Amino acid sequence: MPDEYRRQDGFPGGRIGALVLGGDFHGLGIVRSLGRRGVPVGVVDDERSIAFYSRYTTFTHRVPSLRGAKETVEALLDLGRREKLQGWVLYPTRDESVAALSQYRDELTEIFRVPTPSWRTVNWLWDKRKTYQLAQEIGIPIPKTWYPRNLRELEQVDGCFPLALKPAIKEHFIYATKDKAWRADSPAQLRKLFHKASQVVPPGEIMIQDLIPGSGDCQYAYCCFFKNGKALASLAVCRRRQHPAEFGRASTYVESIELPLLEEYSHRFLRAIDFYGLVEVEFKLDPRDGKYRLLDVNGRTWGYHTIGRRAGVDFPHLLFTDQLDGEVAIRIGKPGIRWIRLMTDLPSGMLGILQGEFRLGSYVRSLFHCDEEAVMCKDDPMPGLAELALVPHLIRTRGF
Repeated sequence: MPDEYRRQDGFPGGRIGALVLGGDFHGLGIVRSLGRRGVPVGVVDDERSIAFYSRYTTFTHRVPSLRGAKETVEALLDLGRREKLQGWVLYPTRDESVAALSQYRDELTEIFRVPTPSWRTVNWLWDKRKTYQLAQEIGIPIPKTWYPRNLRELEQVDGCFPLALKPAIKEHFIYATKDKAWRADSPAQLRKLFHKASQVVPPGEIMIQDLIPGSGDCQYAYCCFFKNGKALASLAVCRRRQHPAEFGRASTYVESIELPLLEEYSHRFLRAIDFYGLVEVEFKLDPRDGKYRLLDVNGRTWGYHTIGRRAGVDFPHLLFTDQLDGEVAIRIGKPGIRWIRLMTDLPSGMLGILQGEFRLGSYVRSLFHCDEEAVMCKDDPMPGLAELALVPHLIRTRGF
């Protein structure tokens, strides 16, 4: 594996570049977006990263952990001073990094450009209780949700099964369980799962939520670069497949579409919190009443952001241009562009075929009608080979 710190020949010296926090496949997408345009890019990670192997990565830096806000910021400031990264743009790829950058924004801006809003804004995204509270106040549909603090309050949940048990702050849950949510099909199972969740998250952070029926064709998102109350670049998508299938940690097959209602809801929410930067707003179409219900808001690059390059909205580069005071013209992504991450889509697809969600022929045809693969590409093949080698590590650390 790479050394703790490595730089390639031709280190940029005084040139302004970008520092990507996290070198997984969406971090790799940022590296390629900027590196193909000659922007120097560094990658900082606490894991084995496929972006470390990209031809477009200028230097890499391994740190003990990126989960704690203070230690993350201290590592960034130390690296910035040592390598004279004055004015470099920071790109977080995980929610805990977004939180760290927002909470220590003043300290970080002494060296870096920080395209992450203040904590006053980010907290509306970090805590899903606040997300759903605001959505209800401004008229955006959400799934019916309960917030029991103990077993007595759990007994008062009056929803119809199946129900989903989810964390209000997902980083407190997902690292401990490797899951995004759990499904409960009966009161007894719900009590058992609630007790299990209570062992890993603080009281009050467990949410019980109506489980909206429907597969990938019901999963949607609105993605944009938002500034001064409007989207400078935007793209609506249907997240047709995800992994794992029911409570996906990441989309695996995505297609760009036209859906103005998602734009309306998303802009309403983002204006209410005075958001700036790259953001993905996730919805699910409820087939019972035809409403698009808000599920999540991610104030950073999202896993499939590289679909934008093919659709005419290269989000990381547009953000970099704006951070360096360049002009960004308003643009809307083309519909009908398809993105896939084969590494996780293949197992999801096989499972969907076995469960009768779709037919083998239609699945195979979808594999041959893609415009962008998340990792594999001709001009930068090494990350794809590295990902194959890291499959055992990913299974062990993330449950794949």
